[in-house]
Amino acid sequence: MAVLTDPRSARVRSVRSLAGRSARSRHGRFLAEGPQAVREAVAAHAAGPAAVVLELYATEEAAQRHPDVVGSALEHGVRTWTVTEAVLDAMTDTVTPQGLVAVCPTGTAALEDVLAARPRLVALLDRVRDPGNAGTVLRAADAAGADAVVLTTGSVDVFNPKCVRSTAGSLFHLPVVVGVPLADAVRALRGAGCTVLAADGSGALDLDDLADAAATGTGTGTPVDLRAPTAWLFGNEAAGLDDAGRAAADAVVRVPLHGRAESLNLATAAVVCLYASARAQRRGR
Repeated sequence: MAVLTDPRSARVRSVRSLAGRSARSRHGRFLAEGPQAVREAVAAHAAGPAAVVLELYATEEAAQRHPDVVGSALEHGVRTWTVTEAVLDAMTDTVTPQGLVAVCPTGTAALEDVLAARPRLVALLDRVRDPGNAGTVLRAADAAGADAVVLTTGSVDVFNPKCVRSTAGSLFHLPVVVGVPLADAVRALRGAGCTVLAADGSGALDLDDLADAAATGTGTGTPVDLRAPTAWLFGNEAAGLDDAGRAAADAVVRVPLHGRAESLNLATAAVVCLYASARAQRRGR
């Protein structure tokens, strides 16, 4: 492996610039930082056929601690450098870098390709702007076995470093579609056979009731059957879904609050809703 020791070099400045959205857009690249994210990126790269990792930077200590990651990258033709701690600090915007940084292309999926695969569970994020929230929802969607995540126009850049870190590698596991107007996304998902459910505290339907009906096999007698292909629509962290978002959905569903909490945050509500559908669909199969 080549060695990089100058934290002021042009290469280091180029990598560091990818923390900014304009540089990511200009170069079509983003950063994956830390062992978990880099491991999943390298695994996706090894699985092919498209290049998922363009460059890998590792401190000597990290290379010794994670020989499988560095070894796989080298085996599959990734340009790899050994760097000093000072270089790694200069490359990233994290307070305590974890020794591994990968430079990856910013490719996203096309909505038509996602729909062609006849998805059964999709997370649809409308104007979600906090990178930590968006990344956590993407991670939850991956864990629940969702087929894709779709972000509407006006949502956060999924390649924001904080968003990438929050996905804990899930960004490399499932298709992510970005920049779709909400009305177009809803229309397309419905056309592909998905029921569009808006998650909102004012919903007329109770998620517990729908889950109970799906578990007892009586879901077809309720307004919504969680066993059917579903796209869950989640709104902005602060404002929630607007009137247009609620009206676009086939039904508006609330997560019941059994304690004294005023509400659930976006990421927590997404976990509950996605897992309710995942469990119902598993039972249905």
